[in-house]
Amino acid sequence: MASEIHVGDVGTQLIMTVKDDGVVVDISNASSLSVIIKKPDGVNYTKTGTLLNDGADGKMYYTSVSGDFNAAGNYKIQGIVTLSGGTFYTSISTFKVFCNL
Repeated sequence: MASEIHVGDVGTQLIMTVKDDGVVVDISNASSLSVIIKKPDGVNYTKTGTLLNDGADGKMYYTSVSGDFNAAGNYKIQGIVTLSGGTFYTSISTFKVFCNL
């Protein structure tokens, strides 16, 4: 994730690491990767996630597009991974989107 995200930013990679009890989960065989983002106004949207590397490191990401960061404030993010054993949700993280001049 960029060190500081601003309203209107496009191309920002939101990276998350999937863990279970603090241990990285190999997601290389995931049949589905999704990212839920909750805006400051409470609206959620779901985007398709992508493996950052080969998945053995548990890392997935989403790259922002126009309209994703249209308001300043605190956003929340959560990953969803579907593996052969079921569908699993990551911990929820919070990040701030800053105003522009």
